[in-house]
Amino acid sequence: MIVVRSIAELDLPRHGVVGLVPTMGALHQGHAALFAAGREASDVLVASLFVNPAQFGDRGDLAAYPRDFEADAAFAERHGVDVLFAPAAEEMYPPGYATWVDPAGAAEGLEGEHRPGHFRGVATVCLKLFNIVRPQIAWFGRKDAQQVAVLKQLVRDLNVDVEISVVETVRDDDGLALSSRNAHLAADERERALAIPRALRTGDADRAREVLAAAGIQPDYVTVADLDGPTLAIAARVGDTRLIDNVLLKGAS
Repeated sequence: MIVVRSIAELDLPRHGVVGLVPTMGALHQGHAALFAAGREASDVLVASLFVNPAQFGDRGDLAAYPRDFEADAAFAERHGVDVLFAPAAEEMYPPGYATWVDPAGAAEGLEGEHRPGHFRGVATVCLKLFNIVRPQIAWFGRKDAQQVAVLKQLVRDLNVDVEISVVETVRDDDGLALSSRNAHLAADERERALAIPRALRTGDADRAREVLAAAGIQPDYVTVADLDGPTLAIAARVGDTRLIDNVLLKGAS
């Protein structure tokens, strides 16, 4: 695996399929599923590793985001990544940087309401990565269903020649969706957090709220939204850790 730190050094072959898996590090088995899908369909598989400051509204959340480059690089290599693009913030947002992608539509409501500016940061960095790497296909996880909808909208509206491919949510044995944020949960908090997948299994927003309430969890939202089909989506804070999850409702494709 080749590690590339600067845009100028990223010299990729242009024959065959170049695939991209954008990540912010703290890699886990959810990322492994993305890498596996990318490896199968790509001649050259690129993973980006960039903790994007533009998508964090809370500076404390940004500072607390886990960073272990050596572990992440070893994980990516074990899972078939050919090129790891790991730029510094100054490489992606050099002095004088002043151009942003500010999506509406799919970015409105849900995370867009509770994390103002989040999707501006996501859309901007992903468009930059698409332009830098120039992949034919990019893989994202269904757990971030609204993000997927925003990026599909972005490539459609801005005529970006990349296919957004979606990999289903990977869950731990207890049903909790894999997330880098799970590491912040104390043992008792993790037990309470299991109410989130239980709530989703009801397939109904009102019943889901009841399940969360019984576990003492006050959600930011529990709603059915059109995210590539009718989707029951939940965001809730357990202790100091904010978790999101969703499920595509039966009958949706």
